[in-house]
Amino acid sequence: MQGLELEAARVAYDLTRGIPVDDFLRTTNPHIFAAGDVCTENKFPHIESVAGRIVASNALFWGRERLSAQVVPWCTFTDPEIAHVGMYVAEARQKNIPVKTFTVLMHEVARAITDGEEDGFVKLYVREGTAKILGATVVARHAGDLINEISLAMSAGLDLRDLARVNQPFPTQSEAIKMAANAYVQSRPNALRTWLRTKWLSW
Repeated sequence: MQGLELEAARVAYDLTRGIPVDDFLRTTNPHIFAAGDVCTENKFPHIESVAGRIVASNALFWGRERLSAQVVPWCTFTDPEIAHVGMYVAEARQKNIPVKTFTVLMHEVARAITDGEEDGFVKLYVREGTAKILGATVVARHAGDLINEISLAMSAGLDLRDLARVNQPFPTQSEAIKMAANAYVQSRPNALRTWLRTKWLSW
């Protein structure tokens, strides 16, 4: 960044943290935008691509797109892989959002057992009392692939009830996501089901 004469352009920067931007990716000079490693906290190519699209829209076409409104997953390709999308539990609690977590261990998933890839888990975070997906963390051999289904659901406004109704081929490792969604459905009180069970047992 040195040598770019950012001071003359009234663009603040830090040699360690880069260029600070707001949610619209504007720098301290509202006529100048920034995207990529120079300003984003998570330095992944697909996040930089999203940021570049936002900058093009906001800078050239008077758009009002916010980076925080994007559903952007990430994955670290270790073994097993580590992937995440949306909020963490701690982040939600900091915002006073009540959270419920549904966890499926990969050693409970038939395909993972068959493949000998039983290390890891899928965790889905929802707003307590609702099926709204706040985020997810996946640690598994194919976490980068599994997180895509959850990211798509969040982008489309789908919730755990929708995921529980999805028909999937069996066996696949994405069954872990459906199992977590089914755990949510089974956790919800159902007045009709309770009444039928009571009537059945009273015979």
